[in-house]
Amino acid sequence: MTRTAYIVFAHGSSIESANAAVRAVAEDMAARGGFELVLAAFLEGGRPSLGEAVHEVAEAGVSRVVVVPYFLTLGLHLQRDLPRLIEALARSHPDLKVEVTAPLDGHPGMVDALVDRACGRA
Repeated sequence: MTRTAYIVFAHGSSIESANAAVRAVAEDMAARGGFELVLAAFLEGGRPSLGEAVHEVAEAGVSRVVVVPYFLTLGLHLQRDLPRLIEALARSHPDLKVEVTAPLDGHPGMVDALVDRACGRA
């Protein structure tokens, strides 16, 4: 049986409350999705890093990791930095299958969120 972990991958901030907000989103994702293991990880400015988070879930015995970028668009960090990180993870964890989803841009829920914000809801 394949055990899967999910990692919400965000930029990170020197402002810890911003990182805590990403961790809260990861917790909400786990609860709503019924996922056993969901962690937040950060490119810079927060902990754990993506490598640290993958190491943690690998130690927990998962065989598959799905990285969910918490970025709006497919910008430089997702086009350059994330592929480099994924390559390094493949070398350090050859038995682990690591997949990356699309960024948030293009998801129909994004328009709903913008409309809600514009109307003062949620």
